Amino acid sequence: MLYKFKSKVCSDIIMLEPQGRQILTIWGRDEGSLTQPGILLPADIPAALEALHAAVAHDEAQRAQAAQAAQEPGEAAEAVPMPQGGVSLRLRAVPVIDILERSLKAGKEIVWGV
Repeated sequence: MLYKFKSKVCSDIIMLEPQGRQILTIWGRDEGSLTQPGILLPADIPAALEALHAAVAHDEAQRAQAAQAAQEPGEAAEAVPMPQGGVSLRLRAVPVIDILERSLKAGKEIVWGV
Protein backbone atom coordinates (compact mmCIF):
# COMPACT_ATOMS: atom_id res chain seq x y z
CA MET A 1 0.00 0.00 0.00
CA LEU A 2 1.20 3.49 -0.78
CA TYR A 3 0.41 6.89 0.70
CA LYS A 4 0.21 9.91 -1.59
CA PHE A 5 0.47 13.38 -0.06
CA LYS A 6 -0.75 16.18 -2.35
CA SER A 7 -0.75 19.95 -2.27
CA LYS A 8 -1.63 22.51 -4.92
CA VAL A 9 1.73 24.25 -4.43
CA CYS A 10 4.22 21.44 -5.06
CA SER A 11 4.74 17.93 -6.36
CA ASP A 12 3.10 14.89 -4.83
CA ILE A 13 4.97 12.78 -2.29
CA ILE A 14 4.52 9.02 -2.47
CA MET A 15 5.54 6.93 0.54
CA LEU A 16 5.37 3.26 1.37
CA GLU A 17 2.88 2.26 4.05
CA PRO A 18 5.20 2.13 7.10
CA GLN A 19 6.66 5.57 6.43
CA GLY A 20 3.30 7.12 5.52
CA ARG A 21 1.74 5.73 8.71
CA GLN A 22 4.68 7.06 10.71
CA ILE A 23 4.18 10.58 9.34
CA LEU A 24 0.44 10.51 10.00
CA THR A 25 1.01 9.17 13.52
CA ILE A 26 3.49 11.97 14.19
CA TRP A 27 0.83 14.42 12.98
CA GLY A 28 -1.50 13.01 15.64
CA ARG A 29 -3.83 11.00 13.44
CA ASP A 30 -5.46 8.09 15.26
CA GLU A 31 -5.00 4.47 14.23
CA GLY A 32 -8.48 4.18 12.71
CA SER A 33 -7.98 7.04 10.27
CA LEU A 34 -4.57 5.96 8.94
CA THR A 35 -6.04 3.98 6.06
CA GLN A 36 -8.55 6.66 5.06
CA PRO A 37 -8.02 9.70 2.87
CA GLY A 38 -7.51 12.85 4.90
CA ILE A 39 -6.79 16.54 4.87
CA LEU A 40 -4.45 18.82 6.80
CA LEU A 41 -5.85 22.33 6.85
CA PRO A 42 -3.54 25.37 6.73
CA ALA A 43 -4.41 26.16 10.36
CA ASP A 44 -3.16 22.69 11.40
CA ILE A 45 0.13 22.83 9.50
CA PRO A 46 2.19 24.67 12.18
CA ALA A 47 1.38 21.97 14.75
CA ALA A 48 2.20 19.24 12.21
CA LEU A 49 5.55 20.91 11.43
CA GLU A 50 6.39 21.24 15.11
CA ALA A 51 5.50 17.59 15.78
CA LEU A 52 7.60 16.44 12.83
CA HIS A 53 10.63 18.49 13.92
CA ALA A 54 10.29 17.09 17.47
CA ALA A 55 10.08 13.52 16.15
CA VAL A 56 13.18 14.07 14.00
CA ALA A 57 15.10 15.42 17.00
CA HIS A 58 13.99 12.44 19.11
CA ASP A 59 15.02 9.97 16.37
CA GLU A 60 18.43 11.60 16.04
CA ALA A 61 18.96 11.51 19.81
CA GLN A 62 18.10 7.80 19.86
CA ARG A 63 20.47 7.11 16.99
CA ALA A 64 23.30 9.03 18.67
CA GLN A 65 22.70 7.23 21.95
CA ALA A 66 22.66 3.83 20.20
CA ALA A 67 25.84 4.65 18.27
CA GLN A 68 27.60 5.75 21.45
CA ALA A 69 26.45 2.65 23.32
CA ALA A 70 27.65 0.44 20.46
CA GLN A 71 31.17 1.86 20.86
CA GLU A 72 31.24 1.11 24.59
CA PRO A 73 32.04 -2.46 25.62
CA GLY A 74 29.71 -4.39 27.90
CA GLU A 75 25.99 -4.55 28.47
CA ALA A 76 25.28 -0.91 27.58
CA ALA A 77 25.27 -1.69 23.86
CA GLU A 78 22.50 -4.24 24.32
CA ALA A 79 20.41 -1.94 26.53
CA VAL A 80 19.97 0.81 23.92
CA PRO A 81 18.06 -0.40 20.85
CA MET A 82 18.87 1.06 17.45
CA PRO A 83 15.90 2.86 15.86
CA GLN A 84 14.16 0.89 13.11
CA GLY A 85 15.35 1.17 9.54
CA GLY A 86 18.60 2.27 8.03
CA VAL A 87 17.25 5.58 6.72
CA SER A 88 16.82 8.24 9.37
CA LEU A 89 13.54 10.01 9.95
CA ARG A 90 15.28 13.28 9.03
CA LEU A 91 15.94 12.03 5.48
CA ARG A 92 12.41 10.68 5.10
CA ALA A 93 10.90 13.87 6.50
CA VAL A 94 12.70 16.36 4.22
CA PRO A 95 10.10 16.25 1.41
CA VAL A 96 7.25 16.26 3.95
CA ILE A 97 8.69 19.31 5.71
CA ASP A 98 9.00 21.00 2.31
CA ILE A 99 5.37 20.35 1.38
CA LEU A 100 4.26 21.54 4.83
CA GLU A 101 6.26 24.79 4.62
CA ARG A 102 5.18 25.56 1.05
CA SER A 103 1.53 24.82 1.80
CA LEU A 104 1.62 26.95 4.93
CA LYS A 105 3.16 29.87 3.04
CA ALA A 106 0.53 29.60 0.29
CA GLY A 107 -2.35 28.95 2.70
CA LYS A 108 -3.22 25.66 0.97
CA GLU A 109 -4.25 22.36 2.48
CA ILE A 110 -2.50 19.01 2.14
CA VAL A 111 -4.54 15.96 1.29
CA TRP A 112 -3.53 12.32 1.34
CA GLY A 113 -4.93 9.07 0.20
CA VAL A 114 -4.07 5.44 0.35
